[in-house]
Amino acid sequence: MSDLSLASLIAGKPIKIEKDGRTICVARVGDEVFAIDDTCSHSDASLSEGEVTDFKIECWLHGAEFDLRTGEALTPPAVAPIKVYPVIVDGDSVTVDA
Repeated sequence: MSDLSLASLIAGKPIKIEKDGRTICVARVGDEVFAIDDTCSHSDASLSEGEVTDFKIECWLHGAEFDLRTGEALTPPAVAPIKVYPVIVDGDSVTVDA
């Protein structure tokens, strides 16, 4: 699944998608949509189960935060960044380029 509708994405409620063998976390912030690897770089935890605040997502397991725009690890225990994916929003159509 790679094509989503903007209307189906609720701000602050990340979702998990599978594309080309990758598990990706998709999050909406306002009218912007971001896609990052779904697995925390600190521990094998799904980021799509975490909480979004502004442009940050917090891992539910140990509280590490990542920047949705860059994948940068913002708080320990995570130190390694995670991969970000380009997102194309065209009207109501959202495509993640994995």
